Amino acid sequence: MHTHILIVDDEKSFVRSLAFALDEAGFATRSAHTGEAALAALAEARPDLMLLDLRLPGMSGMDVLAETSRQHPELPVVMVSAHGDTRAAVQAVKAGATDYLTKPFALDELLHLVSTLTERNQMRDELAYHRSRGASASGLVGSSEAMQRLWQTVQRVSGSSAGRVLLLGESGTGKAIVARAIHDQSARCDNAFVEINCAALPEQLIEAELFGAEKGAYTGAHQKRPGLVALAHGGTLFLDEIGELPMALQAKFLHFLENGDYRPVGGAASYTADARVIAATNRSLEDEVRAGRFREDLYYRLNVIELTLPPLRERGEDIHELLEVFIAAQAREEGCRPITVPEETLARLVAYGWPGNVRELRNLVERLTILHPGQRIRPGHLPVEFHQGTTAQQGNDTTLGERLHSTERQLVIDALNRSGGRKGQAAEQLGLSRHAFKRRLQRLGLA
Repeated sequence: MHTHILIVDDEKSFVRSLAFALDEAGFATRSAHTGEAALAALAEARPDLMLLDLRLPGMSGMDVLAETSRQHPELPVVMVSAHGDTRAAVQAVKAGATDYLTKPFALDELLHLVSTLTERNQMRDELAYHRSRGASASGLVGSSEAMQRLWQTVQRVSGSSAGRVLLLGESGTGKAIVARAIHDQSARCDNAFVEINCAALPEQLIEAELFGAEKGAYTGAHQKRPGLVALAHGGTLFLDEIGELPMALQAKFLHFLENGDYRPVGGAASYTADARVIAATNRSLEDEVRAGRFREDLYYRLNVIELTLPPLRERGEDIHELLEVFIAAQAREEGCRPITVPEETLARLVAYGWPGNVRELRNLVERLTILHPGQRIRPGHLPVEFHQGTTAQQGNDTTLGERLHSTERQLVIDALNRSGGRKGQAAEQLGLSRHAFKRRLQRLGLA
């Protein structure tokens, strides 16, 4: 299917040449020479994109933009302005335009922008499709075969009466999102979803966190407190990093799984709770069992249904959809125009090993949005590791010090690029004195 573009400009020769170039590039075009004609064309058939001149006879481009935004808020509008109208074009973007071009502009610039916005529309439509099926509404984004299989399994598991699910996968693959999706699609969705990270609490406190504690049970227990098991009654209890659960507590948790009852720390009475238990780990629990660090009976109790989440490097075709979600969310959070990712940069992202998986991609989008708001992200904007042929194994072997060094170096390079090489301005952007910045340049090999 052709992408349909509506060109709105009163310079008829300009419109003809523009339409010819777009038609040659595979787009379908229509034209209007006044604002009133543009709105009539929109009422007749909505295009995929509108190129709108700022200065029109009669109804102005800003008036057309306002009416278009009201009637068709999802329609991308690119404002076209003369050289002296750049300030007005920027104001148009703030008023709802997607982007702007200043005459005269290069044909390549136009075609790139149109292609980028067209691709963004296609991504949005794909996401709407998945959202209609419930997938991305639960955070599971991706059209790859692996993600579709995962989503189908989540739906089956959510609707079943099986109580326990074990989620396996590397760190950052989205195990907490899958756990939440199972809960949201289940009959328990109106009750609590309670999450605990078994690796985040000291061993002496995790039992009280799970089962609660009576007043005076330990130092600092000034009043009776309920545990997460009680709070999850009727809902779902999600234990992340279950492999970190202390051996002494594993027996008590096994008892709860088998009988549904538990005893708060320091208490004599037992209580019951009905909670669906979902556990997750990035370890091999079978290896932990063989090493004597995890109870075999608890492993089998947890592993009624096992789901393995694929790492991002095995579903590179999903990266463009994930980018669309993260870019839109980050732009809203920062209150800025979203970044765009051209094909050359997307290819670099797809080729990368992603040792931190989806979490690493989300963090990258956050960084790029903060440092380069509204910009096209070229390969040179990416951190150092994206330029070293990084594979998953290299990513895992990279020491923390090396990664910190490369990140710091890229931050300095980005500051220098933004300041046009003026070191004083770059130092100010990074909150450093000139002398401290100079020392950092020397240490990073950039002096």
